[in-house]
Amino acid sequence: MVIPIFERWGLNPREQRIATIAVFVVAAMLLLAVPVGLATLVSSRKTENEELRAALTAVNGARAQIRERQERKSSIAQRYGKKAPQLAGFLEQSASAQKLQVTDSVDRPDIPHGKRYVERTTIIHLKKSGMGPIAKFLEAIEKSGHPVAVSRLNIRKRSGEPDSYDVEIGVSAYDRNDAAAPPPEKK
Repeated sequence: MVIPIFERWGLNPREQRIATIAVFVVAAMLLLAVPVGLATLVSSRKTENEELRAALTAVNGARAQIRERQERKSSIAQRYGKKAPQLAGFLEQSASAQKLQVTDSVDRPDIPHGKRYVERTTIIHLKKSGMGPIAKFLEAIEKSGHPVAVSRLNIRKRSGEPDSYDVEIGVSAYDRNDAAAPPPEKK
């Protein structure tokens, strides 16, 4: 079987057969290439859709985590929003509320923590104190709402006296340095 157009071009019978076979091979390749190309296109689009679906799922899943981070950030900003009081007076007042007597207090030099925060430390001594009032005093410090923390605690039992302790407590207050406040975030 020979395609008649090859006869008009003046090809000999052997060349006509080769040309006919070549035309059928090209036609078969085109017939196979169209479905294979379409299948590849569909597969790539399907992969893109799956990747987009996974990205959307990740974004939706991260919303709770982002909200939690923002809440934590705002609570930290709120906590550091009000400056901690002078520690010696604050500790004296908290101790007297628990019927404890501060024998002495020593302010330590300020310690910078990075560019944004400064730590102020005061060490106080309590003599002949009971364990219950000491525990309530420490709890009152932690629950004060100010950015303060007990950074040092040394308790020594007084010999011969029941429920009597000498206590050294170091309390640190953390203040935000307003001069190095970060620039406002863009929304």
